[in-house]
Amino acid sequence: MNATPEVHKPQQSEIVVLTGMSGAGRTTAAHALEDMGWYVVDNLPPQMLQTLTDLVARTPEALPKLSVGVDIRSRGLFPALRESLEAMRAAGLNYRVVFLDADDDVLVRRFEQGRRPHPLQGDGRIVDGIDAERVLMAELKDTAEIVMDTSRFNVHELAAAVHEVFSDEGPITLRLNVMSFGFKYGLPVDANYVADVRFVPNPHWIPELRPHTGQDPDVRDYVLAAGGTREFIEHYVAALAPVFEGYRRERKHYATIAVGCTGGKHRSVAIAEEIARRLTGFRDVRVSVVHRDLGRE
Repeated sequence: MNATPEVHKPQQSEIVVLTGMSGAGRTTAAHALEDMGWYVVDNLPPQMLQTLTDLVARTPEALPKLSVGVDIRSRGLFPALRESLEAMRAAGLNYRVVFLDADDDVLVRRFEQGRRPHPLQGDGRIVDGIDAERVLMAELKDTAEIVMDTSRFNVHELAAAVHEVFSDEGPITLRLNVMSFGFKYGLPVDANYVADVRFVPNPHWIPELRPHTGQDPDVRDYVLAAGGTREFIEHYVAALAPVFEGYRRERKHYATIAVGCTGGKHRSVAIAEEIARRLTGFRDVRVSVVHRDLGRE
């Protein structure tokens, strides 16, 4: 009796919809994905997205990794994109929306350096175009699985960040970025969760600790020994466990946890390092640490 031949189901394609604010680095991100072996279609009219993804669904082995760039220049962007995303979800396609953002002053500087107008500024200023775009893109940013703040990246650093998020190295299913920051410099635009640790006594007021940072052992020990600090970290990390399981179910692969104090030098740095250390014990998780405002005065 002949054995029934085994039928292999084709592997599902991975699709990234790459979008964001004009000037935030979408072209650089697209080039980074292309260098990693992704098939990249840039500035695709969203009306054509469903046609392309239908083709991918029928022959996933032809385009196992597809990145599609869409931006504000596309007419009818939001209704057409929403319809295409809903169709992709109904078809069970594995896709993620990645939104690139940056601070307004950074975007203005990039447009000025490139000597080109913002696509929405018309007869006004660059900042007028940015303001208009923020209003139009707010809904898309809110629904994105990944939001990347490129304000402090040069092109090489952005490419490296994209590689970190999309590299395929074994069973890592969730990449966590733990970021310390200073509230006086503003909230991180790409934070999924924000922890305020200004309840901890500030080493800034201890003369021998003031010149150092939260990476210094004396500062770290002072912060972690303060009343309530370790209890906060323990309960905060425990509360994140069901969140991460939910992210896996919803196919969300990247998250930023921001930890803030006043200046981003002492308390937030020490506590972010400790939170990151504990998160490395979670299943199939890769953790990186960024100290956004360390070194700023």
